[in-house]
Amino acid sequence: MKQILVETSARHVHVTEEVLHALFGEGAELEVKKMLSQPGQFASNQKVKVVGPKGELNCSILGPCRTLNQVELSFTDARTVGIVAPVRESGDVKGSAPCKLVGPCGEVTLEEGVIIAKRHIHMTPSDAEEFGVKNGDIVSVHVNTNAGRDIVFGDTVVRVSEKYALAMHIDTDECNAGCCAGVVYGDIVK
Repeated sequence: MKQILVETSARHVHVTEEVLHALFGEGAELEVKKMLSQPGQFASNQKVKVVGPKGELNCSILGPCRTLNQVELSFTDARTVGIVAPVRESGDVKGSAPCKLVGPCGEVTLEEGVIIAKRHIHMTPSDAEEFGVKNGDIVSVHVNTNAGRDIVFGDTVVRVSEKYALAMHIDTDECNAGCCAGVVYGDIVK
């Protein structure tokens, strides 16, 4: 069975065009800094400050623009700025934590949108068939980093779409717990 690339997703922000314009000026567009593993997704040159009750963090904006605003932090990031964010799947922001975003041309207060992203695996339908899983399944993934800290990540959501490329996403806290630096692969454990 093939292995799954395990990627670390550092703190980042997704914004709507409306919020992008409020933060960077009318007509602003996201500039591609680096393409990401998921088709069509990219890290942009634009950064914003995410402000909570106890402090602020600089975060990259990922593109393209979305229909919902979302801030993805690790538990450590959230605690640092005093935000109590729920663990959620990407896109599930209803009732999540608030924050303020500050850009070079303005600021926006989000009433909701801050989450700690659930670890997940992106798969195509053919990948899912090969691994014997389906969209929404919860699996565990064993990661051997050859650093003396093998780790099993439980509660990992399988996300299946033709638009995806095979990769697991964990946050920086999870990466550090397993010494997952560099190129790391995992196996689904059943």
